[in-house]
Amino acid sequence: MIDKLEMFIALANERHFGRAAEVVGVTQPSLSSALRQLEDHLGVKLVFRGSRFQGLTPEGQRVLDWALRIVGDARTMREEMRALKQGVSGNLRIGVIPTALPMIAQLTLPFLDRNPSVDLTILSRTSIEILDGIERLELDAGITYLDNEPLGRVSQVALYRESYRLLVAAASPLARRRSITWAEVADLPLCLLTGDMQNRRIVNQHLAEAGAAAKATVESNSTIALIAHVATGRWVSIVPETLAGMHGAESTFKAIPIVKPEASHLVGLIAALREPHTPVLGALLDQARKVASV
Repeated sequence: MIDKLEMFIALANERHFGRAAEVVGVTQPSLSSALRQLEDHLGVKLVFRGSRFQGLTPEGQRVLDWALRIVGDARTMREEMRALKQGVSGNLRIGVIPTALPMIAQLTLPFLDRNPSVDLTILSRTSIEILDGIERLELDAGITYLDNEPLGRVSQVALYRESYRLLVAAASPLARRRSITWAEVADLPLCLLTGDMQNRRIVNQHLAEAGAAAKATVESNSTIALIAHVATGRWVSIVPETLAGMHGAESTFKAIPIVKPEASHLVGLIAALREPHTPVLGALLDQARKVASV
């Protein structure tokens, strides 16, 4: 039953029979057969079928909710039994908002030092994608904002507060400024993250509070692309202090504190609210608490 539920979850996530079969490592006919067996066992139709996947039925959506809980608990049980025999091991998938990527090694380096048998996958994701990935069991944990938009029921550990800087080219006349206000920033040639990023929504919020609006002539979902445009001297960008510190070499860039107000937002580690957590996820949460205490 568990393997059939995992195939059903894969189909709900991928919304394509062929891709779902690849995810779980079976042939497409095997996946289709398992799905029909699951429908026969439960006595309901789970998927609208045509020449291709057409979505879950209302019953299928309800079964998906149960499947996510059951499979999540089954994975936790298997990993706990494996940890008793082999110690903490396995693969850990972490979704990270782009603006938090510069600090991720502060968490992962000591974690991997203490748990050398763990393989780590770090994926750049929006805050919404992180929540969705955790809910759908595609991610084990995420690093995202904790205090700006609703998170729902998750375990969370605060790691640091994100504050904001105006990143300019070192040759820019602005580089001589010791600070700049949000209202002044609004009139500059901005390159910013795209609107699906929570960081951009935060920037928009603080500009609106200053009576201004964000008018970005360049947008990207990559902080590297923003920094490349700032380096040309034609644009400036609003970036977190952690990102500015990584790319703020005095010879190339200058990071100017943005004031009135000096805004900050809490960033931390989140995971599904499940007790007990898998041993590897429990070890990550413990390490996050150590990082937070420092």
